[in-house]
Amino acid sequence: MLDVTYIRQNAEKVKQAMQNKGESETKVVDKIIDVDKKWRSLVEETDELRAESNTKAQKIGELMGSGNKEEAQEMIKYTSELKEKIQDKEKDLRSAKEERDELLLRIPNVPHKSVPVGQTEDDNEVFKTWGDPVEEEWRKPHWKLVEDAEWIDFERGAKVTGAGFPFYKGAIAKLQRALINYFLNKAEEQGYTELQVPYFVNEDSARGTGQIPDKEDMMYEIPRDDFFMIPTAEVPVTNFHRDEILPKEELPVYYAAYTPCWRREAGSYGKDVRGLNRLHQFDKVELVKLVHPETAYDELEKLLGYAESLLESLGIPYRTLLMCTGDMGFTQTKKYDLEVWSPGQQQWLEVSSCSNFGGFQARRMMLRYRKDNGDTEILHTLNGSGLALPRVVAAILEIYQQKDGSVEVPEVLQPFLGTKVLTP
Repeated sequence: MLDVTYIRQNAEKVKQAMQNKGESETKVVDKIIDVDKKWRSLVEETDELRAESNTKAQKIGELMGSGNKEEAQEMIKYTSELKEKIQDKEKDLRSAKEERDELLLRIPNVPHKSVPVGQTEDDNEVFKTWGDPVEEEWRKPHWKLVEDAEWIDFERGAKVTGAGFPFYKGAIAKLQRALINYFLNKAEEQGYTELQVPYFVNEDSARGTGQIPDKEDMMYEIPRDDFFMIPTAEVPVTNFHRDEILPKEELPVYYAAYTPCWRREAGSYGKDVRGLNRLHQFDKVELVKLVHPETAYDELEKLLGYAESLLESLGIPYRTLLMCTGDMGFTQTKKYDLEVWSPGQQQWLEVSSCSNFGGFQARRMMLRYRKDNGDTEILHTLNGSGLALPRVVAAILEIYQQKDGSVEVPEVLQPFLGTKVLTP
């Protein structure tokens, strides 16, 4: 969330940022400022009462020591009334703080000045393109290819669980495993520490990274235990240091984690959800950075460049989009999407998002670093997919497929699979 002082000093800028992100209820900014003013007034009043109470308590001791017990008793009675007033003020303080904090959760992050203003995907900017998309008409979409080869079973997945929960068989199960190992090994080479994380998180963790109160409909819940199934490893990994203070010299911190991910994808339908395009359960390697505020945007460019290098090493044509304000999400200050070309479908498919959150997540989590003078400051968080597997698998199948139904294996994956060709 945003710092309330920043909101107070930049109210109009915050309102404009909300509108640019498609949030129309900007009156919440004025409400926050009003409640914060009330809270600060209550703090001042409470401190004055506490100071008076401490002064009177000291005076009581002096009166009792001098034998003036009658006056001391009068003052004891008065201090008892003061304590009741303090308790009432503290109750009002807690109430005002809770109201303010709840309102703060409704304010989206402020986009960076380099982010294009717009409301739909049509307003995103093509930042970079790489590779020459193949477009031969004989190429099958991946769902037809895997059906003919009996590599992925969507029907049995729907029987066992439901739509969007496929079984991977034989060669494609091995391809998935090869990609996971390849992505994790490359991340280690770049200085990322691998984590194996919980697949369930509690409400504090989901709130910390901004999944709630913004994305509740995207997550699967386990009400009996008050858990959420993770929609991405970003949630447990970024919360790993929640409520901690990191030494400045340890920054930046890089983490990588492979996990399955679960998303309800409420409202998704149509041709773009066929095959591996949009699943309820899928695998992904996630990259998370905890960095000094001054280096955050440089770290974003490094993160983007690394994700791009993975696609280039696999020989998959892609384009990089700089997302506009209305298509970038609630929590980000700046976001890039990587999309791969699907020749079997003749469309671009997103395989990674690389985002800078500024202090937005860290402030929710009280994730800080200690400065040289001993003070603490909110650090900045970033994350990116490195990479999400389903559409990468779809792109490999469609780009490297042969007319006989076999699929060549990208050279970098051959050591992991022990073969150059996947044969039905």
